[in-house]
Amino acid sequence: MQDTRIQKTPFGNTGHLSARIIFGAAALGGMRQDKADSVLEMITKRGLNHFDCAASYGDAELRLAPYLQDHRDDVFLATKTGERTRDLAWKSIENSLERMQVDQIDLIQLHNLTHDQDWDVAMGEQGALKAAIEAREQGLVKFIGVTGHGTRTAEMHLKSLGSFEFDSVLLPYSYASILDERYEKEFETLYALSKEKGFAIQTIKSIAKRRWRDEDPSPKFSWYEPLRDKGAIARAVQLVFSRPGLFLNSSSDATLLPLILDAAEQCTSEEMGLAERNNLLAEIAEDVATNDIEPLFTRGVQDDVV
Repeated sequence: MQDTRIQKTPFGNTGHLSARIIFGAAALGGMRQDKADSVLEMITKRGLNHFDCAASYGDAELRLAPYLQDHRDDVFLATKTGERTRDLAWKSIENSLERMQVDQIDLIQLHNLTHDQDWDVAMGEQGALKAAIEAREQGLVKFIGVTGHGTRTAEMHLKSLGSFEFDSVLLPYSYASILDERYEKEFETLYALSKEKGFAIQTIKSIAKRRWRDEDPSPKFSWYEPLRDKGAIARAVQLVFSRPGLFLNSSSDATLLPLILDAAEQCTSEEMGLAERNNLLAEIAEDVATNDIEPLFTRGVQDDVV
């Protein structure tokens, strides 16, 4: 029996009621199949019903395939293509369907569309968006989204939404990210627009600590160093959940899943009042100092994943 204590809420206008913790399937990318199976069994028991994958996540799509044979109808299945042209994106979608052994993907996303040149190609007449639309018309996908990393992501998502009615967006959201005042303003504009238009917003990097340092001996299960302190993780999750309608994509470090899920179960469905939110932000500011948290992205300096 599934544990349903984690809140579920409509995923935009898709009609799907998704758990507010979305499983970041990048965590499966380098796993053996037996380990991946155990992770998928655990998150199913905890009530997660929305998986976010990508063609570029190592073997993640392959690791999902056995699970999907028995659970396809129970899961909102999302993946991504990083290709920019119509033909390459079409091939990417076909490959994802084959690797996951499914007939249809619920959400195909244009991956990390945050650079102007990439945007011009992907959104052009023979761009990746054309492949996604054709796949939707042929019933290979149901919905179309766009994702991004870096300080320009909210800005670029607003640009994308001005050209096409995407069903979802995905972007960073954490205390460290909103220290960039321009990013915070653009995120708030995007958040308000989502209430008006009905597209879903997924957040990433919510429990990021900083980029790896050369001297750090910790196992590197994600490209950035995540928070590991239980209280700091709980407050980072609560910050996302304090915004009605936001979803949090779990870390690619699967060892942190239990802590993330435990934190999510403690969050209520009630909107946080201003005083309570200010108290939370003050506590997170202390976490930033105590845990030596740094923004992953710095505008004009370090704005890419690697």
